[in-house]
Amino acid sequence: MRPLLIAVFALLALPVAAQEIKLAAWNIAWLTTKPAGHPDLPSSLPTRTAEDWARLRVYADRLAADVVALQEIDGPLAAARVFDATRFEFHFPSETDTQRAGFAWRRGLNVTRNPDVAALDLVPNARRSLRRGADITVRSGDGPPLRLLSVHLDGGCAQGSIRQPDSRDCQNLGRQAEIIRDWIAERRREGVAFAVLGDFNRRIERNDEFLATLAEAAPLIRPTEGFANPCWARDRQARGFVDHILLGGAARDWLVRDSFRVLVYVERDPALRDRISDHCPISVRLDPR
Repeated sequence: MRPLLIAVFALLALPVAAQEIKLAAWNIAWLTTKPAGHPDLPSSLPTRTAEDWARLRVYADRLAADVVALQEIDGPLAAARVFDATRFEFHFPSETDTQRAGFAWRRGLNVTRNPDVAALDLVPNARRSLRRGADITVRSGDGPPLRLLSVHLDGGCAQGSIRQPDSRDCQNLGRQAEIIRDWIAERRREGVAFAVLGDFNRRIERNDEFLATLAEAAPLIRPTEGFANPCWARDRQARGFVDHILLGGAARDWLVRDSFRVLVYVERDPALRDRISDHCPISVRLDPR
């Protein structure tokens, strides 16, 4: 009996091997527990029904991601109505905005909550300010760390120069690009694998000025490159992505080939677009072993 017990304890002492991580980004458009008519909400915002919340829960289950970078969420209570809180944990920046960027991750992962990238909120005192970045470090088993930044950047500059003198939105996006570039530079100095993911509000092209600013700090790969976005596409008229996953450091080599996916909603009624989301989840798989 004694040798058997020793063998059992030896097995328990073995390190837990790193496993693939499914990494996703999902803007769930104005996901809030605030009631209709709340002063923080647009007056024209549709109120989600119990059926709408159930639809979102089904899609979260179908997504089956280990880590999801979330956008337009007012906090963990709203997130827990979509992601089962018995299976997921949450992190959101220390701000009171209704639209926040954050994370949901599968319980069992080793996650460190890092300080917010508060500088991304260029107008923190505005009634509807820009959003902070949410920053976490994830480990799967005894695998190497993966640093993640969830972002929701300024809108209104989907294409063209980020330094247009007559566009405040483009100038804001240019400033945010420099902040993210500095964050990436710090990750490169640390030698850690990293990803920046979420809603960039930008249709990034191969030689895009925004992407070039980030790449000043480190080489990046973008799984959305070369693909059109099928989310809510009509008559096969897909458009460019504004949601992206940018991988840097060792994470570039961890990307599982052909793993990029878009979870397209089965609903086709345009009236449901704002009650589900105008963004579909995107995902990749990483193998850090």
